[in-house]
Amino acid sequence: MLSGGWPRGRTRPPVPATSPEPARRTPAPEATRRLRLRAPRASRSNAVHAGAWWLWALGLATAASRTTNPLLLGLLVGVAGYVVAARRTDAPWARSYGAFVKLGLAVLVVRLLFSVFLGSPIPGTHTLFTLPEVPLPDWAKGVRIGGRVAAEQLVFALYDGAKLATLLICVGAANALANPARLLKSLPGALYEVGVAVVVAMTFAPNMVADVVRLRTARRLRGRPTGGIKAIAQIGLPVLEGALERSVALAASMDARGYGRTAQVPPAVRRTTTVLTLGGLLGVCAGSYGLLAAAGAAYGLPLLIAGLLAALAGLRLGGRRSVRTRYRPDRFGPRSWLVAGSGAAVAALLIRAGTYAPEALHPGVVPLIAPTLPLWPAASVLIGLLPAFVAPLPSKETP
Repeated sequence: MLSGGWPRGRTRPPVPATSPEPARRTPAPEATRRLRLRAPRASRSNAVHAGAWWLWALGLATAASRTTNPLLLGLLVGVAGYVVAARRTDAPWARSYGAFVKLGLAVLVVRLLFSVFLGSPIPGTHTLFTLPEVPLPDWAKGVRIGGRVAAEQLVFALYDGAKLATLLICVGAANALANPARLLKSLPGALYEVGVAVVVAMTFAPNMVADVVRLRTARRLRGRPTGGIKAIAQIGLPVLEGALERSVALAASMDARGYGRTAQVPPAVRRTTTVLTLGGLLGVCAGSYGLLAAAGAAYGLPLLIAGLLAALAGLRLGGRRSVRTRYRPDRFGPRSWLVAGSGAAVAALLIRAGTYAPEALHPGVVPLIAPTLPLWPAASVLIGLLPAFVAPLPSKETP
C-alpha cells in the first residue's frame, strides 16, 4: 500500500478537469413579464370573498335579463364559462357548472317544444310545417294544441329560452366559484341560526354516503354480500348509529359554545328591526322586478338600493340579539371589490345600452331579421372577464 492509500501495482485514474460552473439562465423578457402579470396563489389572506362571486354572477344575470340578442347571450355564457374554467377549484361543489349548463339546454329544448305543440301569440308568415290540431271547447279560446308552426314563433321561443338558459348558467357559475360553507360563514349575526342549520344539512348527507361506502368495502373484504335486503339492513344499522353519535357530539359542542343564547334587547329595537327587515325585503323584491321589467328601470334601481339599505340596517340591529364570536372572518379585499365591481359594471352598462340601442338588444322577429352584434354592449360584456385575471389562482390548500 502506498502512503496515499492506493493499492500497489494499480495506476491512479486521471483526475477529471474541474468543469466551470454552468452559467445560470436568465429568463427571457417575455417570460419575466408573464410571471409578473400572473395572479398569485389563493390563500386565506387574498382569497376572493364568496359573496363577491355571487355579486359578479348576479351582475351577469341582470345583463342577460336585459337582452334577447342570442349573440350577446352567447357572449355572456362564454365569459362565465371562461372565468369558471380559469378560477374553479377541485372541490366537489365546484363541479356543478356542467349540471347547470345541461339544465339550461334542457330549458331551451322544453321552451321550443312548448312553442311547437302549444302555439305562440307571435304571428308569422313563414310556415315551416303543420301539425294535427286538437279541437278544444269554446271556453279554451286562445289556447291550441298543434296547428301551424311558423319560423317567427320558433325564433321568438329560441330567444326567450336562451335568455332563461343564460340566467341559469350564470347562477351555476356562482355555485362553482363560491364556497358555500364560507358564504354561510359570512351571514349576518341575525341569521346565524339559519347558517348553522344549512351547514349541518350540507355535511350530514356526505358523511352518511361515506359511511355506506366504508361499510360496503369492509363487507366485501370479509367476503360478505353487499346486495340484498339482509345486507342493506346490516349496513343501515351501523350507518344510523354513526349518524346518531355525530348528532350527539354536534349537540354537545354547540351547547359548549353557547349556541342559542341571546342577549336582552329592548322591545323598541325588536320592532324597529322587524319593520326595517320586512320593508327592506319588500323593497328588494319590487326593485328587482322593476329592473327585470322593460319599463321599470327608472324606479327599479332606487327602490332596490333603498330596500338593500333598509334590510342591512334591520339585520345589523337584529345581530345585537346574538351572543357569538366569529373566528377569522372573511374580509372583502381589493380583489373581491374588483370581482364584484366587474359584474355590477356589466349590468349597469347593459341597462344603459337599453336606452340608446334597444333594437340591437332586442332583435325583431316580425319581420324576421338576423341579429347583429352591437359593438359597445359586447365590449361591456367583456368587462366580466376581469375576475379571470385579478382573482388568485385556485389552490388545494385554500379552505
